[in-house]
Amino acid sequence: MKPTVAVLCMLLLALMGFTAFQASMPAYHPDADAPQTAFSTDRAMTHVRQMAQAPHAVGFPAHREVRDYVMEVLHEMGLKPELQTGYTAGDWGNLSRAENILVRIPGRRPGKALMLMSHYDSNPHSSLGASDAASGVAVILEGLRAYLAGGNTPENDLIVLITDAEELGLNGADVFVNQHPWAGEVGLVLNFEARGSGGPGYMLIETNRGNARLIEEFVSANPKFPVANSLAYSIYKMLPNDTDLTVFREDRDIEGFNFAFIDDHFDYHTALDIPERLDPNTLAHQGSYLVPLLDHFSQADLSGLKSLNDQVYFNLPYLGLVHYSQDLSWPMWVLALLAYFVLLVWGLKKGRLSGTGIAKGFLPMLFLLALNGFAGYFAWPMLKTAYPHYQDLLHGFTYNGYYYIAAAACLAIGSGFWIYRSFKIGTPDVLAAPILLWLVLCAALTKTLPGAAFFLIPGLALLASWIVVLWSDKPNPYVLTALALPALWIFAPFVKMFPVGLGLKMLVAASLMTAFIFLLLLALLMQIPHRKRWGSLGLIGALALLIAAHFQSDFTPHRPKPTSLVYVQDADDGKTYWATYEKTPSDWTRAYLGNPPQPAEHLGGRILSSKYGTGFSFMAEAPAKTIPGPEVQVLQDTVTGASRHLILDILSRRDINRLEVFTGTALEEATVNGIALDSFYLARRRRGKLITHYVSDNEPTRLELTFPVSAALELEIYEASNNLLGHPEFTVPPRPEDQIPMPFVLNDAVLVVKKIAF
Repeated sequence: MKPTVAVLCMLLLALMGFTAFQASMPAYHPDADAPQTAFSTDRAMTHVRQMAQAPHAVGFPAHREVRDYVMEVLHEMGLKPELQTGYTAGDWGNLSRAENILVRIPGRRPGKALMLMSHYDSNPHSSLGASDAASGVAVILEGLRAYLAGGNTPENDLIVLITDAEELGLNGADVFVNQHPWAGEVGLVLNFEARGSGGPGYMLIETNRGNARLIEEFVSANPKFPVANSLAYSIYKMLPNDTDLTVFREDRDIEGFNFAFIDDHFDYHTALDIPERLDPNTLAHQGSYLVPLLDHFSQADLSGLKSLNDQVYFNLPYLGLVHYSQDLSWPMWVLALLAYFVLLVWGLKKGRLSGTGIAKGFLPMLFLLALNGFAGYFAWPMLKTAYPHYQDLLHGFTYNGYYYIAAAACLAIGSGFWIYRSFKIGTPDVLAAPILLWLVLCAALTKTLPGAAFFLIPGLALLASWIVVLWSDKPNPYVLTALALPALWIFAPFVKMFPVGLGLKMLVAASLMTAFIFLLLLALLMQIPHRKRWGSLGLIGALALLIAAHFQSDFTPHRPKPTSLVYVQDADDGKTYWATYEKTPSDWTRAYLGNPPQPAEHLGGRILSSKYGTGFSFMAEAPAKTIPGPEVQVLQDTVTGASRHLILDILSRRDINRLEVFTGTALEEATVNGIALDSFYLARRRRGKLITHYVSDNEPTRLELTFPVSAALELEIYEASNNLLGHPEFTVPPRPEDQIPMPFVLNDAVLVVKKIAF
C-alpha cells in the first residue's frame, strides 16, 4: 500500500470513529423562535433555569417553589394538575412525604394510558438538579406544550406524572403505583432521567418479559437519533435497577422506556449540576425522543406491547436502530463458524494459509490483549496513588477522565502497531487467530448475555476481510476500509461509555475494547506501511494525553474539589467533634481538623449511610455549642405474650433535614409514621439501620416497634440539619471558589447523636 493511500485510509478510519459519536445526537441550534407547534430546546432550557436556581431536595425551601412552578406551567397550558401526597419508605428504608404532580388528558377511546414521567426533586443537599432531573421535567413540559399547540387530541389517555422524592428511594413513584387509582390504567411509561450533564440519551427498556413488541413499536415511532443496544438491556436486567420506572415494572408489571444521559458524570448530584453545564445538544436529544414517541404512542394500541420474545438491537449512525430476532443469533453464529472452517480448509489446501503461520498469529494477539488488559486494570489504582485527591471524587470519574480514556485508546492502538510489526507473519495467517477468538467470545456472550449477540456483526465483517486477503495478494484498501465500518460504528462508543458510566476503574474496558477494535481492523492495518511510525505516533499520543491530564489534575473553580465538614455532638456524653469524609483534606477543612488531621478511628469515627458506604476519615475535638438534641416521647409500652410493643415519637427541637435510627435488636414488626416496613427489609438491614427519615416541615418521627420481650432495645438516633455554614452558633466561612460540597454523604451538617435504651 502506498503511504499516501495509507494516510487516506487512516483518515477515513478516524472519520468513521468521529461519526460514531457525532452522528448519534442532534446538533443544537438556537431555536427560541421556533414555531409554537415545534419542540424548542431554548424554551425547555428556560424551564431548567427556573427550576435549578437552588437545591430543592425534599424538605428544602426551594422544593415547594419548584413544585409550584411546574403546577403553574401546566395551568398555563389549560390543564388541571393535581397533587398526590403520601408517605412511603420505598425499598431502601428512606421515609419521606412525597408530593407528586399529576395531570390527565382524556383520549378519544377507552383503554390503557400513556404516561410521561420525570422527577422534580434534587438530590440532598447541594445539587441544583439542572440535569437530574429538571432536564426531564423541562422536556416533558415543552414537548407537551408543542403537542397541545398543534391541536392534537390523543387516542389514548395521556397522564403526566412528575414524581417527588425519587432521589430518596423512588418514593414518589411508589406512592403513585401503590396508592393512586390511575396506576392500574397505565399501559406504557416514558421516563426521562440523567446521571451526568451531557452526552447522548441512552434508551433502556424496563420489562418483565421480552422486548420484541417494544422494540418494534419504538422503531415504528422513528426517533431520528436512537442510542440503544441490547447488551445494555441484558446487563440492565441483571442489575438492581433504580429509576422510578422500576417501581412500575416490579409492582404493577407496567413496561416502559428510560431515556438517560451519563456524560460528564462528575457533575452528577453535585453543586455543579447547574443549567450552564447542561449540554443543550443533550437536551435537544431528549426532546428528539419525546416528540415522535408521544405522537406514536398516544395513538398506538398499548394493550399489545407484551411479548415473550427478545430482539437483538443496536444503533448505527444515519441508519437508526438495527434489530432482528434473538432466535437468529445462534444460526448466524453457526453459519459464521462454518464459513470460518471452510475458508481455513480452502486456504490451507490452496497454500494461502500455513499451519505454522496461523499458530504464530496467536502470539501477537494474546500479547496485545494481555498488555492492554494489565495496563487498563491497574491504571486507576496507580492514578489514585499518584493523585490521592482523586479519591475525593466519589463518582470515580475525574474532571480529566476523558484524557485517560483517550490515552488508554492510544496506548492500545500504538502497542497494536508495534506488536504486529514485530512478528513476521502473513496477513492471511495472522487473521485466523482473531476471527477464531471473536467467534468464541461471541458464543460465550450469546450464552451469558444474549443481548450481546450483535457483537457477531463486526466479526462477520472481519470474516469478509479475510476472504478479501485470501483472494488477492494486493487487496483493495478501500474495500478493507469499508469493512471496518461495523467495528467502528458499533464499538467505538463503548470505549467511552463504560468508564464514564461506571468510573475510571473501568479503564480496562476502554483499553481492551480498543484492542479488540484493532484486531477487527487487522486486515487493513496489516497493509499499512511504516507500522512502527504509526505505533510510535499512538504511544506518543498516549503520553501527550497523560501529560495533558496531569496539567488538568488540579482543582480550580471550573474543576472544584469536593470537601466535607460535619459538626458532631454526642448528646449522651457531651463530647463534640469536627469530622470529614475527605481522604486528602483541603486547607478549608484542615482549619477545623488540625494539621496534620488525625484519623477518625482515634475518636470512634462512625459510618453513616451513603451511596458508597463512606465513613468519616478524619475527626478532631470541637468546641461545645448549644445544639438541642431530639426529644423522645413514649406513647405506649405494652407486653403481649412473648412480644413487647412500643410506640414512641422522636421530636426535633430544631429544624432538621434528616433523622436516622439504628438498632441492633432483631425486630418482629416495625412501622414508621404509619408505614409498615416489610419483614424482608427488617431481616436484611445493613449496619443496623432501621429508617432514614427525610423530614419535611420538621414533622415528628413515630416508631411502632414489636420485638421479643426478652430482648434489650437500644435505639441510636442521628439527627442532622444541613445548615452548618449558616448556623448562628458557628462562623464557618464559605468554601473557596475551587471547592464544592462533597456529594453522596452527609455534609455541611450539624449532627446530634443520641442513644436511648428500653
